[in-house]
Amino acid sequence: MYCKVLLLIQRCVKFGDYLSTALAGQKNDARIGQLPPLFTSPTGAMIALKTVCLSLLCIILLSLVASIAQAVSQRDAKANEGWWSARRDSSGIAPDPAKFARLAIVQVYAAPTYGWKGAVAVHPWIIFKRAGETHYSRYEVISWGSGDKVRRNSNLADGYWYGSRPRLLVDRRGPEAEALIPQIEAAIASYPWPTTYHAWPGPNSNTFIAHIGREVPDLRLDLPANAVGKDYRPIYRPIGLPPSGRGLQISLLGVAGVTLGAEEGFELNVLGLNVGLDFTPLRLRLPFIGGVGSDNLQEQ
Repeated sequence: MYCKVLLLIQRCVKFGDYLSTALAGQKNDARIGQLPPLFTSPTGAMIALKTVCLSLLCIILLSLVASIAQAVSQRDAKANEGWWSARRDSSGIAPDPAKFARLAIVQVYAAPTYGWKGAVAVHPWIIFKRAGETHYSRYEVISWGSGDKVRRNSNLADGYWYGSRPRLLVDRRGPEAEALIPQIEAAIASYPWPTTYHAWPGPNSNTFIAHIGREVPDLRLDLPANAVGKDYRPIYRPIGLPPSGRGLQISLLGVAGVTLGAEEGFELNVLGLNVGLDFTPLRLRLPFIGGVGSDNLQEQ
């Protein structure tokens, strides 16, 4: 399978070379004759397109199966647990703010969402404190309730999210964190959709944290591929920065698009499902499960 993928990539490269030659008006270039049959006929090009589409579909379906299997394996432990009784105490990840009172801290967390949505998406939030403070401020977007969806200190800084242990995505401390906090507060204040929430394609909790990442690139935010809503952009501004704040993103309402970012690597978005390759660290970015490789969000 690996060899077939490499062969397909090589053929795509040769096809790109052919296209550049044709666009330059050199259709009789000898290199055209060197192209494999896969790309020298309409039938061959259609086969290549179908192969790519089928591969993407298989990746998406396998990711969904893996995510459902994980959810089922954890089902017994939560069988008698409703949202009102689900675990929401501290996970013990965040440093004790009283013990580290002299240290500025900024952290970003994400955890699988509650219920069936936890098999396909995550809920993120950001916490911070200045040097001298003995408590954290936690900001996130929550769907329920009327009015402003941006909530402050509605939950413990590093608390379980309705039974799901959070994963630390960003950890900045000291003078670096101190310098980030005013920028983060300005980004929170400038969030464009404070009273609007749509689980798909956005704006939602992932859209909120992605907005902060775009406004504060020094945060070096890397939201996982299953942070559904992170790519949401207004229809009148489809081109801009990715959630990491460094790179380029083209996205139509978060439903379709492509991202090339310093933290995200390369991502393709189809109907809000993201598939791609991250280079820092090297890993596959997959829908539903977040990714395969180092620092997979869904690892507990």
